[in-house]
Amino acid sequence: MKFSLIICTYMRPEPLLKLLQSIQIQSFYPDEILIIDGSLNNETQNILEKNQFTGLKYFLVDNANRGLTKQRNFGIKNVNQSSEIVCFLDDDTVLEIDYFEKIIETYKIFPDALGVGGYICNEVKWEKTSEHYIPEINEFYYDGWKRKDGSRFVLRKKLNLDSNCPPGFLPNFSHGRSVGFLPPSNKIYKVEQLMGGVSSFRKSVFDRLSFSTYFEGYGLYEDADFTIRVSKIGNLYLNTAAKLDHFHAISGRPNQYKYGKMVVRNGWYVWRVKNPDPSFKDHFKWNVITILLTIIRFSNACKGNKKKEAFTEAIGRTIGWWSLLFNKPIIEK
Repeated sequence: MKFSLIICTYMRPEPLLKLLQSIQIQSFYPDEILIIDGSLNNETQNILEKNQFTGLKYFLVDNANRGLTKQRNFGIKNVNQSSEIVCFLDDDTVLEIDYFEKIIETYKIFPDALGVGGYICNEVKWEKTSEHYIPEINEFYYDGWKRKDGSRFVLRKKLNLDSNCPPGFLPNFSHGRSVGFLPPSNKIYKVEQLMGGVSSFRKSVFDRLSFSTYFEGYGLYEDADFTIRVSKIGNLYLNTAAKLDHFHAISGRPNQYKYGKMVVRNGWYVWRVKNPDPSFKDHFKWNVITILLTIIRFSNACKGNKKKEAFTEAIGRTIGWWSLLFNKPIIEK
């Protein structure tokens, strides 16, 4: 299967180079690599001129096409027409040698797949358990594996507000567990959501759908929006054997106030894409969990390691929640 790779980048020349070096030794190599650069300087272009990679095409976009979703849509328009699969990677990831081999293999195992995601393996420590293991309140268990659960999920369990769906599926009240809660089992799981920076899709999907430009700049939750819309017309899978590391480069990220505001407003948007007509119970749970998570961030400002960041994020979340009373996002059709 012919496949193209799109990497959208912004002010991260060194992490991008490390990613490209990991692509260079892949067992399956992309037929083309499109670098869509929204940087405000020439450092990324300079580093690519000094380091040559087969099949690489470089595009420096202007302000009209700058921002994650805009850059992805720009890349899709420039993909080779003969490609069957379009892959996306964040610029601060590093692949294991058979990443693309496992991704393409998944499309052959599941011909119905419209999209396939990879698996980030360096962020969470999992432990194999017995088949009928009963987890503690501070643990999350799934498919024979367990991990420590974050304080926010422990509190939600105690208040009966935890997700009632498997990882990768969004409840009707939103606030689900992402694909990051799938274990490193080397299995393939059917999901409703994929992480955009470790995803791939059949090129035919983009004849019907594109990434929403509502998600400006950093584009928080743009992947949830897009993949939920894709899952409404076909099936998505995540292959936990397609492994890579994600290093969360600091450069290019928004400040904590903007991030907090985006968490709430963009989260509301994704919730309504999934559930356009929520019940009173769904409304109640979405708002209670949103307020609860904001309170937790305020508490982190009193006792956490990064007090200032937690406080500014909590203020952003608060302003974002109040803004929904007067200025709700308009859902793109």
